[in-house]
Amino acid sequence: MKQQFNEIKLTSSKGRGFYDLTSEVKAFIEKADIENGLVTLYIKHTSASLLINENYDSDVLIDMETFFSNLIPDGFEDLIHTTEGPDDMPAHIRSALTQTHLSIPIFQGQLQIGQWQGIFMYEHRLNSHHRTIAIHAIGD
Repeated sequence: MKQQFNEIKLTSSKGRGFYDLTSEVKAFIEKADIENGLVTLYIKHTSASLLINENYDSDVLIDMETFFSNLIPDGFEDLIHTTEGPDDMPAHIRSALTQTHLSIPIFQGQLQIGQWQGIFMYEHRLNSHHRTIAIHAIGD
């Protein structure tokens, strides 16, 4: 059994939105030299999250952001945690409703995501932030 650990570091340069991590994860699997196993990603932040979604039609990601903006708008009056601004607590709620970690099988050296799927970091804050995602692969 082999294990490999690393981190993906990125800056959410355009602020809120989706950042495709698929190629970084695939490159990590290739270097890890694991034929069959599991890769886990974990984001070390409370105002950004991870998700697997369609990577073919960018309208899907636009619609996702529209949905979350309507669900929990920035500056929502009922929220009291505004230490870092009107997008602070909405970012934490978005993280709670999405995912902080993903586990994806590796089979025959290939990441087992679907043809139209991509792995994304979803930045919930309006401004740019430095983000770190722990990545761990285990298998044979």
